[in-house]
Amino acid sequence: MWHSHETASPIVEAWTTYRTGRATQWTARQLAAAKGGTGVSVVIPARDEQATIGAIVATIRRELIEKVPLVDEIVVVDSRSTDATATIARRAGARVVSQDRLTRGLPRMEGKGDALWAGLAASTGDVVAFVDGDLREFSAHFVTGLLGPLLTEADVEFVKGFYHRPLIGPASVETDGGGRVTELAARPLLNLFFPELAGFVQPLAGEYAGRRRTLERIPFVSGYGVEVGMLIDLVDLVGLDALAQVDLGERKHRHQGTEALGRMAAQIMVTAWSRMHRRGLVADPMPPSTLLTQFRRGVGDALPNLDRQIAVTDTGVTERPPLASLDRAVAA
Repeated sequence: MWHSHETASPIVEAWTTYRTGRATQWTARQLAAAKGGTGVSVVIPARDEQATIGAIVATIRRELIEKVPLVDEIVVVDSRSTDATATIARRAGARVVSQDRLTRGLPRMEGKGDALWAGLAASTGDVVAFVDGDLREFSAHFVTGLLGPLLTEADVEFVKGFYHRPLIGPASVETDGGGRVTELAARPLLNLFFPELAGFVQPLAGEYAGRRRTLERIPFVSGYGVEVGMLIDLVDLVGLDALAQVDLGERKHRHQGTEALGRMAAQIMVTAWSRMHRRGLVADPMPPSTLLTQFRRGVGDALPNLDRQIAVTDTGVTERPPLASLDRAVAA
């Protein structure tokens, strides 16, 4: 393997050595035997995922509930779907809850983070695994891999997945081309300002699991900053040693266009900024602006001399407070 002349910090290098695992290390039966009385929930946030949600739920139910008693409940959070996501998930064996119903009486928020927060509130397990609803060719090892360290090592509080993400283009497949926002925004940001998190292969991965007692003590960012915010908040709360990562193999899912990825990157930066302020790295609690101006091809009169249209998006984020800080009657 090629190495540069620079090396990672000794702390990061030591952490990646003993806190990085592979999903193949644990079988469902081994974990079912190890879990004892620990309740296990799988939470899947889903918006308009009728094409994939059924197979994901059915696989977990068949492999990890019926064949082996590892998972106690599957909760699908219907995040304002306009298709048959909820019906298909229910038929496949999930308990389907509505994001808006669970957050009734609280300010309305947009984005995946709010659905994750609602799923944590609706679920009952001592250990909660989160899985994205758009995965294709889903396998039960995505869940068992995330649960492995939590059910076999008492001092692990949170596990992050990582994987190969092929970028499937019209003419070719780029084996690891899928993590564009990670490489262009999240990884440089974490390495520069939160260097203890530099060992995470995929800080933006949508597959992760944690102990309820810990997850209920962190806020959930409403938009695409949820994953990076969660990592920074967790390392501040429980320390790097309580975090682990597991190789889940290969992940196939829907990819977004470059413009959407730009908005995602901006939300990640806004989220990181608030944490940098908390650590005393920046003076102001908010960046100078949260507006992102992008240019798209088209004929518009905004700039008469350019064949471009201006699109402005507010990339500011909101946060649900830690569940532990709320009256559970509100969240339930």
